[in-house]
Amino acid sequence: MPHAPPLGALLRQYTAGSPVACEPVEQGLLNRGYRLCTTRGRYFLKHHFDPETADPAAIARQHRATQRLADLGVPVAPPLPGRDGRTVAVVGGHAYALHPWIDGRHRHGGQLTTGQCERLGALLGVVHASLERVMPAHARARGSDTGESADPADTFTLIDDLLGRVRRHRPADSFDELARHRLLERRALLEQHSGRRPARGGSVGWVHGDFHPFNLLYKGDAPAAIVDWDRLGLRPRAEEAVRAAAIFFVRPVGALDLPKVRAYARAYRRAAGATPSQLAAAVHRVWWERLNDFWMLRWHYERGDTRADCQFPATSALAVWWTREYDTVCEAFTA
Repeated sequence: MPHAPPLGALLRQYTAGSPVACEPVEQGLLNRGYRLCTTRGRYFLKHHFDPETADPAAIARQHRATQRLADLGVPVAPPLPGRDGRTVAVVGGHAYALHPWIDGRHRHGGQLTTGQCERLGALLGVVHASLERVMPAHARARGSDTGESADPADTFTLIDDLLGRVRRHRPADSFDELARHRLLERRALLEQHSGRRPARGGSVGWVHGDFHPFNLLYKGDAPAAIVDWDRLGLRPRAEEAVRAAAIFFVRPVGALDLPKVRAYARAYRRAAGATPSQLAAAVHRVWWERLNDFWMLRWHYERGDTRADCQFPATSALAVWWTREYDTVCEAFTA
């Protein structure tokens, strides 16, 4: 198996038995995960591979947070401690964590009923409210500003660079054709709406940081575990709610399923204690972020990494649709 983890050295740090089988888990863009069967049970072995989040001390802080959330009844899967009590195992300079295996499946918003959309919004609201209880308040005070929003001048420069890369790509293919179309389209939209750049953001709170369908497991109709807490940090809570909805509820044509968004957002506001004005400001900032964001094209053309290519058609169409339906989208999150 490619990138096979050092199972012998790892399992010697735990009381989890001897390895029987180990298979890569395909989902996930930034870290490597494995379904591990041993003589004592089934586990999820996570290799913290992303250099931005692989610091063992930071991982241990995330682990402590998930344990505290579990104590409050939030559906999470805290890691198992090793023989020394630590939850991070470092072997060969790489950081690993062993979690209980959660039987479940991922569900996109299109697979959720209206009631399940409400439950999803309430779950994220409970996560945000619970993080405020278990995370240090002094750190929140230090991180009290969201910073500047994207500068369209920088985006215009990036668009020109990406258009050049598209033009030089050989052999040209259908992805290049769609990329060129969306880049030109986005440049025109930014020229039209450059005066709507959001002001500097306000207060922040503790958030999961990457709440989307591949990081939530369902067992039957109920959420079983929120996973992958690598991006736990201080950011605008309402923006995470909007950003998650834009992933869960985007249709293949690039439009949001607004009835489901309404159900989700109402439940989120109740559970998190968020106001309609906070959601309206978050909608504006996430919309602007989407207009200026080209991470999928940067992965494709700068890194040669095509793992996100399948998401590009719907995601790139969403920015255009959202601009056209801006008021209707805002109403769905705030009504």
